[in-house]
Amino acid sequence: MAKPVKIMETVLRDGHQSLLATRMRIEDMLPQLEALDKIGYKALEGWGGATFDSCLRFLDEDPWERLDTLKKNLKTPIQMLLRGQNLLGYNHYSNDVVQKFVQKASEHGIGVFRIFDALNDVRNLKVAIETALACPEKPEVQGCLVYTLSPVHTNDTFVELAKELKKMGCHSVCIKDMSGLLAPYVAEDLVKKLKAGLGEDFPVELHTHCTSGFGHATYLKAVEAGVDIIDCALAPFSSDTSQPCTETMVRALAGTPRDTKLDYHAMTPISKHFLGVKARIINEFGLKGYFDINPNVLDFQIPGGMLSNLANQLKEAGMEDKYQDLLDEMPRVRKDAGYPPLVTPSSQIVGTMATFNVMSGQRYKMVPNEFKDLVRGKFGRTTVPVEKDFITKTLGIPESDIIEDCSIEDAKGQTFAQFKDELIAKGYLNPSDEDVLSYALFPQVAEEFFKKHYTPMTAYVKK
Repeated sequence: MAKPVKIMETVLRDGHQSLLATRMRIEDMLPQLEALDKIGYKALEGWGGATFDSCLRFLDEDPWERLDTLKKNLKTPIQMLLRGQNLLGYNHYSNDVVQKFVQKASEHGIGVFRIFDALNDVRNLKVAIETALACPEKPEVQGCLVYTLSPVHTNDTFVELAKELKKMGCHSVCIKDMSGLLAPYVAEDLVKKLKAGLGEDFPVELHTHCTSGFGHATYLKAVEAGVDIIDCALAPFSSDTSQPCTETMVRALAGTPRDTKLDYHAMTPISKHFLGVKARIINEFGLKGYFDINPNVLDFQIPGGMLSNLANQLKEAGMEDKYQDLLDEMPRVRKDAGYPPLVTPSSQIVGTMATFNVMSGQRYKMVPNEFKDLVRGKFGRTTVPVEKDFITKTLGIPESDIIEDCSIEDAKGQTFAQFKDELIAKGYLNPSDEDVLSYALFPQVAEEFFKKHYTPMTAYVKK
């Protein structure tokens, strides 16, 4: 029986985040929004991830205005990536900040919330999922299985996680393979088990990257196994460390029972536009833009963009020859930390710790507070409990600082009202809820943005 595969297009978010450090502007997107809208995608990912930070920090754009523009020009659902209790920042936020952010994102046009937690700790997803489910705009709420490899992660454990997400009310689940670790035949087995455990009619989506070289083959096996939706990027922003190519997958499935029924010829002029955008961004920001496949990512598991940053840190320290030592140290640090999946923010935390170990020549001589917070439970429950002696003796963390329930710690976080009062105290009167949220997530970056665009003291209105 024919069952067309649906495609979620990532060119407006993860495509340029993976290849061009999230430097695409809304003006680069506008000329093709009408054409993208006509293709028939299941959704267009255009917000979340690193776009919020990048808009404020590098592009001099208001991320909320970007979302408004997308909503005005699109009927296709707009999807965003949300890091549960981390939202789009790098810390945990209090429940009312999470609730306000999700509500406002829905109001401004988010039609699909893809929600994940770096540790796959469902307690960190609860508030965001419940809030999104209650939004009057009725967005789709999708829970994520953050895919990773370790001695304790199996397809069966991911199926159990998916069942928990379904019980929490999620409308669909996504296998989020952020580093391209999911092998083709493993994907086939995982999709079959998810369909058996969740029900054939419960939507399963697959997100991967081509970092290891598996990408397109993994999608084909997952499609054969019955996956409902695959994430793809139009050609100029596909492959390498990004998603498999949209046009390639559409053509590969043409004439089969899983034919997407999408017109790949209509994608050609859109891709030509974005090829020009890519060339301009590479030139403007001095970016590489193209990356080699690295099968060894299966060992060190670091997402591609982060790998280049760590290599640069070593280079700046005059220790470029220690690069392989860093790759060897990453799995050891990850094991010590309880085998967390390596995705924001855990990937940065583990990667930085490994870098410190290599640069100092002595393991855990210098330990960042973020790493201490990870192993003591501030970010949630690690896959394997971290050994107490490692926490207290190796890292010198008092046993009284070990956190059993991170939600109790979240409750102590700064509230939305406190962030608003803080902003007003800085001289910005009558801030909008959206600007308070921008400030809550990225205080210094947002304030610099406000100084350029707002008149303080007298009124909080645009210059």
